[in-house]
Amino acid sequence: MRIRSITCFVHPRWPVSELVFQKAGLFARMARQSFENAGYAVQTVRMATPPFAEFITEQDYAQAGTHIDVIAHSEGFEYVSLGPALTGVPQSYAAIPELLSRSGNLFFGGHLTTPNAEVSLSAVRACAQVIHQAATLEANGFANLRFAALANVPPWAPFFPAAYHQGKSPAFALALEAADLAVSAFTEAQSLQDARQKLVDRIEAHARDLQTIAQRLADAYGVEFKGLDFTLAPFPQPDKSIGVALELLGLPALGLAGSLAASAFLTETLDQAVFKRSGFNGLMLPLLEDATLAARGAQGVLGVNDLLLYSAVCGTGLDTIPLPGETSVEQLSALLLDLAALALRLDKPLTARLMPIPGKAAGDDTNFNFEYFANSKVLALPAEPLTGLLSGDENIAIQHRVD
Repeated sequence: MRIRSITCFVHPRWPVSELVFQKAGLFARMARQSFENAGYAVQTVRMATPPFAEFITEQDYAQAGTHIDVIAHSEGFEYVSLGPALTGVPQSYAAIPELLSRSGNLFFGGHLTTPNAEVSLSAVRACAQVIHQAATLEANGFANLRFAALANVPPWAPFFPAAYHQGKSPAFALALEAADLAVSAFTEAQSLQDARQKLVDRIEAHARDLQTIAQRLADAYGVEFKGLDFTLAPFPQPDKSIGVALELLGLPALGLAGSLAASAFLTETLDQAVFKRSGFNGLMLPLLEDATLAARGAQGVLGVNDLLLYSAVCGTGLDTIPLPGETSVEQLSALLLDLAALALRLDKPLTARLMPIPGKAAGDDTNFNFEYFANSKVLALPAEPLTGLLSGDENIAIQHRVD
């Protein structure tokens, strides 16, 4: 297990306060050193701000994005999330493709849902438009790695692109790359209950150590510790594959019948572990970041609707999904609408990071040259444009189910 990100939540002000960045940079360096001294590899240190439209005027979006990126990088932050576009500021969505084109270090989101538990049909289309435009910014549609549509996602989730801050007081949280804990626990297990207990024990042991260090840092620097996100993020190696972990439970292949039950079992196991939580803390199924998921997608066993179905009982939604380059805004909107409705009805955070690849059709091989990706095949998207009432501009109230 390693720390995917120490995510520092910072309000940078505009015009920026260099003192705020200096303090954040000092804290981040000390945090990295503290966790590494305790034996935890730290992959990245990242900064997340409040939603950019809350503190930057529209005419300053481009200048502020560049300025914040440069100063944050000088203080040691590899990546910066400028937060999500807001349903109350419609023009904030349209600005994102241009902002993505200016730097490979900036991440963004776009809210699909309002603060009043409504799906915004106009925001759904706006996010689909961002994805469609961003697909042509870089080869292989790679710019969409840095944008996610967000449904019912609160602040202080440490995984990018979902991360954003609320308020002015600094805070931090840890995003953990911990799929290997599930692989090792399930490899040794003699029964489902044994598998569950072994994984809970591993998570809680690491959580105790991490929380002790984190709280010491919080007390020393006056930076609030929001918690840990033990969403079992994978890496494209077999011993760090959430697909391998799920198949160790007895699945012939992830995507076949039984996969929903295995996903629910693993997510409920995470729920049993006791630790300070921030973010998703569920089952992450990023197709291109996991060698087994990528293989099952290439084999035609695992598709978009399968992954959406599993989101009902686990994880973070649809992540790093390669789609045909000709996918339309209307097709993307239909898929995003389903995701948003699912998030509100089940009262859970879900995201969509969709990657249409120019020039590719369903079934074509992907050819990413990126150490954090495993290549797969482009997935078909079974979607057509919505018509009638669902094609309007209303906000749809969807209350979560009450037992």
